[in-house]
Formats: sequence, structure tokens, C-alpha cells
Amino acid sequence: MPEVRTVAFMASESPLYNWSQCPFLSDQVSCQRNGRADFEYESWSWEAKGLFGLALLITQFSIFITQFSKMALRGWFLRFNGTDLLERLRGKRVIFAGDSLNRNQWESIACLLYSAIPIPSSQAYINVKSNAYKVLRAKDYNCSVEFYWSPFLTQVKENRGGKIMRLDRLSAAQNWHGAHIMVFNTGHWWEHPLKIKELGFFQYRKNVVEVDKMETELAFEMAMKTWARWIDKNVDMNNTKVFFRSISPEHKGKQWCYNETKPIMDESYEVKFPKSMVEIIERTIGNMGKPVRYLNITKLSQYRRDAHPSVYKSKKGTLLTPGQPGFHADCSHWCLPGLPDTWNRLLFASMVLDNSKETSSS
Repeated sequence: MPEVRTVAFMASESPLYNWSQCPFLSDQVSCQRNGRADFEYESWSWEAKGLFGLALLITQFSIFITQFSKMALRGWFLRFNGTDLLERLRGKRVIFAGDSLNRNQWESIACLLYSAIPIPSSQAYINVKSNAYKVLRAKDYNCSVEFYWSPFLTQVKENRGGKIMRLDRLSAAQNWHGAHIMVFNTGHWWEHPLKIKELGFFQYRKNVVEVDKMETELAFEMAMKTWARWIDKNVDMNNTKVFFRSISPEHKGKQWCYNETKPIMDESYEVKFPKSMVEIIERTIGNMGKPVRYLNITKLSQYRRDAHPSVYKSKKGTLLTPGQPGFHADCSHWCLPGLPDTWNRLLFASMVLDNSKETSSS
């Protein structure tokens, strides 16, 4: 993975949209609306080191990127604008499927697009009422960006004896067919002991076991392989690009995000996440028959302990204040505008990469 570092552009970097004019932001990530007084976290940017640094943050396991100018990609990244993005998505359907961190990223891209629609009140269709499904449709561009709640990616159903996770079936997969761009993530709920304990049982085909009788990592690998088989079987890569986003780092313990307003400047710093689970994700993608891009945002995000909602979030309907205990701080999600905007700039920079490769080969 290429090295990245955080760099200040305090005078030139400004949010790509106004939070007060975006109808997609949940209380959980609306830090300014919830009373956060500092703004610097919105203005930090980053740069990639090394010849292929920026290009290789978007990794396609089966096709090694060798013929693309880093400077061309970096130039587009810095010139990013929502109107250009809308044009590139004209006639297309984009889906995000995963946990609340993927919803965080979906809210970001929805705001980026919405802010570029000339008259959004009449030219955009919005549905954010459900936690399980959210959508923005830009009518004049005939494009939609959708979010499907699927924290494990696999199906979870209620049973008399408790919840059962079907390791051989995906959640909401029937709704993913026909999308032109798919963005998946999972992992965070798999590492949450209470979320796993709430399940009760794992099931693979006809075999059912209690969750404490199977290693979580084994269940996770089985689930990832089920996802991979679905992609290999159902997705036409001539019409669809598939991305899997890497783990979004949390900042807990010594690097607790509470009351932090500056990024971590120590470039040797690393957020600890179970290496075995990261290896399962990367190994699964690497063994797939069809090319899936691995959007590796972990390194560039791990310095940003300042960019979390911290206490500027809602908790059971009540907005927290700095006077409340620091242990209530949300150090997992990200304020918007903020870091997920960078993830989306990287995501759609890959479209420029693809267009360049297609043009050079034609």
C-alpha cells in the first residue's frame, strides 16, 4: 500500500458543499449543526507519496495499473467538481451496500451531487425516510445513487430461538442487479462482540451452529466468499464496476478523538484493526474471477482523529454537548463535510483512470 500523509491547505481547501443545504445528512454526522465550533477539520487535505501513490490507492487486484500518469490523476482529483461527476454518472445507477460507514460515504456523495444540481428542489428526487434504503435521483441526468443497509452483507433473519445469520445468502442482493457502480464494505459489525452475540446462530446451507461454537473470523471468511461468488456469477464487468472499500479506522484508547481538533502528524502512527480480517478481505478479492477494485482509504484516514463527530452527534435523540463525558464520543463515524468527501473523490477519480485506459487502447 502506498504511503500517504495529511497536508494542510487551510487557505485554499474549502468544503465542496454547504452542510445546511444538504438534506441527506443524519444527526450522527452533522457536526456543525450539532454545535461543533471549529472548522479546520473540513480544510485538511492529503497527498500520496511515491510514483504510483495516488493511482494505487485504487487497486484492481487482477489488473496491475502500469500505464497511467499519476500527475493526470492527481490533477483531476484536485479539480474535482460535482457537475463533472454528474456528467460522468449520466444514465447510470450507483449503489452503496454495507454498514453505517458506507452510509456515511453515501451521504457524502449524495451531498456532492445534490449541490451540483442547478435547481435541486425540482430536479432531484429524495427518499431518506428508511434506514434500510436511501436514494438520490438526479432527474435531468437520469442517474441515481442508492444506499442499502447490510452491515454484515449476509442475510440475518429472526427465528424463534434468536437471530440467524445465513452465511450462504446475501442481504438485499436482489436489489443490486443492474447497477453500473457498486461500492461495498463490511467488517465493523463483525468486530463488535455484542453485535455477533445478538445473532444467536450461524447457518451455512443446512448446517446451523451457535455463534460461540464457531470462530468469528471463519464465519467472516465464509460470508466474504459468498459475496465474491455472487459478484462472479451475477455482475457483467462490461457494464459494471465493483469496489470494496477498506476498513475505516476508529480512534480509541490513547488516540481517543474526544476534544481533538488537529490530525495526527506522526506518519508512523497506525490504527490497529485485526490483521487477519484485513487479510481475509484482500485474499478474497484477490482470488475472485472478476476484477474488483479495492478502495484503500485506511492509511489516509488513520491520521484524522480530529474529523470524527466526537460529542457533536445525537444519542437516543438528544444532542450531546462538550460538557458530557468523553466516553460518549463517536470516534468511528466522520463529520460531513469531511473525510468521506475525500474517499468519494478517490472513488470517482478511478472513472478518469478507466476512461484514460479505454481511450489509449482504442
